[in-house]
Amino acid sequence: MSLITCQDVSLAYESNIVVSDLSFQVEKGDYLCIVGENGSGKSTLIKTLLGLKKVSRGKILMGDDLKSTEIGYLPQQTTAQKDFPASVYEVVQSGCLNRLGILPFYKAKEKKIIKENMELLNITQLSKKCYRELSGGQQQRVLLARALCATKRLLLLDEPVAGLDPLVTKELYQIIKELHENHDITIIMISHDIQSAVHYATHILHLQNKSLFFGKTQDYLQSDCGRQFLGGVSND
Repeated sequence: MSLITCQDVSLAYESNIVVSDLSFQVEKGDYLCIVGENGSGKSTLIKTLLGLKKVSRGKILMGDDLKSTEIGYLPQQTTAQKDFPASVYEVVQSGCLNRLGILPFYKAKEKKIIKENMELLNITQLSKKCYRELSGGQQQRVLLARALCATKRLLLLDEPVAGLDPLVTKELYQIIKELHENHDITIIMISHDIQSAVHYATHILHLQNKSLFFGKTQDYLQSDCGRQFLGGVSND
């Protein structure tokens, strides 16, 4: 069974249907980019996959014993969140909360996970720094380490490079690529950057309140939808 299967799903935001008749699958090892204009239903879909919103119609099935609480999530940051007055270690540590159950005590296992993910994202030296004093790129590395503390299977990333300069954007895309290729993590990422999406992703879901396209990236490049939005950009 697929890791995630959406069957004829319709989603609502404040009682208004924003996505209708959506069907797609995510297999283990996929790197799916969800693209589309503002208001096309991308963030609503992500929140539904996380169990934060209910399906209006249809079904979303989780395979391979995957639970919504086992999904790592990197949300879009608000201004208030960027100014959060906690240490880097405390922010990363909070990604382990779902592992703790009813006992809010961090054991050796959780501490090892925190250490490994901070090393993986190269932020160990920032451990004691205040999160709000970091650059935008450093903050995203911290949030990605936090998300990894919740999972070793599936990451949902909502516009992870928004507001970052080109060099930091390239570095973050490379980190996500390495997590996918070298650490066997399935990626679902919302992006407005369609050109980068087709460069890194294995699959594309293009939403415009319904599915304009779902399939492999190479097929998207040859589709009418892909040609219209990309203007002939190749995936070389």
